[in-house]
This record gives sequence, structure tokens and C-alpha cells, in this order.
Amino acid sequence: MKNLRKCGIFAVVLIILSTLLLTGCNVDDSLKVIGATVNEKGELVINYADGKTENIEVETPTVGTETDVALATSKGLRSSVSIFCTFGEADNNSAYYSAGSGVIFKLDKTNGKAFIITNYHVVYDRNAGVSNNISVYLYGSEYADSEIKATYVGGSLNYDIAVLYVEDSEIIKNSCAVAADIADSDHIFVGQTAIAIGNAEGYGLSASSGVISVDSEYIDMIAPDEITQVSFRVMRIDTAVNHGNSGGGLFNAQGELIGIVNAKIIDENVENIGYAIPSTLAVAVANNIIDNCFEKECSTLQRCLLGITITTTSSSAIYDEDTGLVQIVESIGVVEVSKGSIAYGIVEENDVLVSATLNGITKEITRQFHVIDLMINARPGDTMYLTVMRGDETVTLSIEITEDCVTSY
Repeated sequence: MKNLRKCGIFAVVLIILSTLLLTGCNVDDSLKVIGATVNEKGELVINYADGKTENIEVETPTVGTETDVALATSKGLRSSVSIFCTFGEADNNSAYYSAGSGVIFKLDKTNGKAFIITNYHVVYDRNAGVSNNISVYLYGSEYADSEIKATYVGGSLNYDIAVLYVEDSEIIKNSCAVAADIADSDHIFVGQTAIAIGNAEGYGLSASSGVISVDSEYIDMIAPDEITQVSFRVMRIDTAVNHGNSGGGLFNAQGELIGIVNAKIIDENVENIGYAIPSTLAVAVANNIIDNCFEKECSTLQRCLLGITITTTSSSAIYDEDTGLVQIVESIGVVEVSKGSIAYGIVEENDVLVSATLNGITKEITRQFHVIDLMINARPGDTMYLTVMRGDETVTLSIEITEDCVTSY
């Protein structure tokens, strides 16, 4: 990469130098350019015939730009794992296996501990339930002697997210593994780089690159139990994904996690329509599972419900002149407040949601999913402050989160 950058600077030097030589033919001899070099700061130094010099800054590629996919991929590989699950007894001829992927999102390297996000459908089979024999492998160490045993913490069939736990792993202690940097997927844009890293076809970790096609939409499908009808909020991507990519990370051009790959359309008339659960949602679900299930009897996500029905009253694309990007902005109104819910008597019909503050973090509500996703972070005992437009007045409401509003999901 350094050589490429030097070549890039040299090309700029030649272009600028040739331009100066061409324009210098009609000026005083003292202004003629006799040479040019690039100093240690990356500046172009022009040498004139009269002994004077001029330093010109030259812009060069930096780590993490949209053009530097290789570095972003390398960063993503360090937090990625391949996953293999056994269903049934391993020493029995009836045993069968599945392959998938995962992302390290919490890491205590000193003690060899890690929490890993994957898809629920990677570790679950409708006939056998959740696998009790799960192995993960780091990038570059995908062979039998480098097997790392993982245990199931909990999961959500409805969000297709599961969390695995590894402890006291010497392999992790002595590796270059890192926890993924998590990007705020609420601020992704259509056309943004989307790098998928996963265990495609069970052949080990590999990468493919594309772009975000749709920043947020819902897809309906049958859950892994092949009974439950579920609706997932996802990002649509044109990045190539295959069997085994499930549970793997989707990374941006800075190598930050923006999603967890979970589905694709398989049809002879369709090419490269894949889906990923947005990182902000996936991590919120994973943290909820850890808080409620790690070393506890519970095994599934516990979601708090406000008890309000909301709708999008208007939607438009907003153009940002500073960035040159467009983004969808919605106005969210309250249609109904359920009697007996924690919002009853506080939130009113026709309120327009402006922002919500939970645990000291304020979120502007510009998309319908902001409200739904935010509640995954709520815990009994928390207080949510909801700012609404009520007619022509801005009102801030205080809502106490109680045990009564918690439901398994």
C-alpha cells in the first residue's frame, strides 16, 4: 500500500511539474522550475531557477477511505469467526452438522473470554433445538487443533440473533483477535461500502464486497422452527453472500461493523439481493440477551413494551448540502395507547414523537424503527423521557419502565 501511495504522489508530481513547465515558457527565467521532490511530510517541493522553493500539500489516500477496502477487510477479519455446530450425538451416525459465522463483539483477551454474535438459525435446528456442541475458529486458524469450544448464552427466534460465550481460551489469548468496532447503523447511506465476511459454504472465512442497496426495510419469512411467521428489520445489500455467511459481519469502509448477515433471495431471476440485521439493532439484542440470560435461567430476549401504536404520518428524502448525501426522514405519530400500558395516561393519541432519552442517551426520532429498537435497551427501573409535539406545544413526558411491560421475544 505504501508503494501505491508513493506512485500516486509521483503521478501528481509529474502532472504539476509538466503544467508548471508548460506555463513557465512565457515568464521570467527566474520563475522556471528546475526540479521537484516530495518531502517527509508528503508535500511537493518545487525548486525554481532563482534558488527559491515552494511547498505544496498533496492529498494522499488515508486508512479507512472508501478506496481502502483491503485494510477494512483485514480489520473485520480479526473480529470474525467461523462456526460449526453438531446436532445429535457426535459419535452417533445420526449426528448432523451446520456451518455459519459470527462476530466477536466483547473481548477480554487477557483471560481468553469473548462474547460472539451470530444468527439464531445458525445454532438452532427445528428437530434438535439449540446445538450443545458448538465450535468456533479464528481467521487463519481454521483447523482441528485450533478449535475453540463455545457455549450458548441465549437467543431470539424473532430477531434471529444468538450469543455465544468462550472462556479461558489460550488460542484467543495468543491471537491477534479484537472485538469489532460497532458503527451506528442508523446513520448508514445507500451506496455505502458493505463488506461481508463469513464462512461461505463452510470453507472458512472469506470476504465479498458491495454496497448498501436499501438502508432499512422489513422482510417476512418463516422462522427456523418452520412454524412461526416473523418480520425482520434489515438492510438490503448487493454484496455476494452464500450458505455459511449467516451470522457473519457486514463491515463499512472503515472496518466497522454495520450489520449481521442473515438472509438472501435465492431465485434464478434474482442476483445479489442479500440482507443484514443492522448493527445497532443486533448489538442491542445481544446486550439484552447477555443482561437477561448470561449465567441465568432465562434463555431468550426480554423486551420492554411502551404500549403505543405508531405510524408514519409523512416521509421524504432530505438532501444534506454539506455531505452531498440524501437520507429518508419520517414524521412519527401516535395512533393508539393501550389501556394499562406504562404509557397509558402519559402519551396521547396524535402526539408526534420528537426524541427519546434513555440512560442519558438522547435519540432523535426520525424513523419509525427508532422507537421500536430503542425499547430493546430499556430495563425495569429505567426512566424514559419522551419529547413529543402535542398540537403546537413541545412536551417532555416521563415514563417509568416496570416489570409489567416485559415480554419474552
